[in-house]
Amino acid sequence: MVSPCLELLNLGLCIGGTLLVMVACGLPSWKVSAYIEGNIVVSQSISDGLWMSCVVQSTGQIQCKVHDSMLALSKDLQIARALTVISSVTGIIGMIVAIAGAQCTNCFGTQAVKANLAKAGGVIFIISGLFVLVPLCWMANNIISDFYNMEVPATNKREIGAAIYIGWAAAALLMLGGTMFLLQCLATSNSSYPIKYASTKVTTQNRDFDKKNYV
Repeated sequence: MVSPCLELLNLGLCIGGTLLVMVACGLPSWKVSAYIEGNIVVSQSISDGLWMSCVVQSTGQIQCKVHDSMLALSKDLQIARALTVISSVTGIIGMIVAIAGAQCTNCFGTQAVKANLAKAGGVIFIISGLFVLVPLCWMANNIISDFYNMEVPATNKREIGAAIYIGWAAAALLMLGGTMFLLQCLATSNSSYPIKYASTKVTTQNRDFDKKNYV
């Protein structure tokens, strides 16, 4: 019963990570306005996302505009958009494969096939976490570099938004769940064979001993 429970826990972590990747991909808060130096205009705040930019007024009114052209975006936004979408699709594929290889399902009868599917699901989840981690770190590095760059005007400086933190949490869940999937499959495969072999060997020795005593 321990192994199925661990599989459900790992699957829950990976599903949660995939959902957080989708949330981070859709949120327009990858870059937010930074109020420093002469930038004292606090009546509105600007946030940039992968798909749109939003302006939040001090009255609470929000105005969002979808990016007109993908080619007009900066390279970090273009790559972040592509990799986060790929990560979301990869996470969905990983969920399908992992569920098919889970012990609580009856998709495949043989345990060997289910174990291989579980391993493949863990690898796919790790790849999905790496796909989303690369643009997050790149975007955060660019934001920090521009923030401390004296040549960049104060009005153009940005800070790390909530979407990046959510994406980091998603990457951690995906990589943790995928790694636990692999470790569990390896531990199960390494422990099952020696036990069966030892029991068979002891049974054979007992039969030989019984025959000698009977003769």
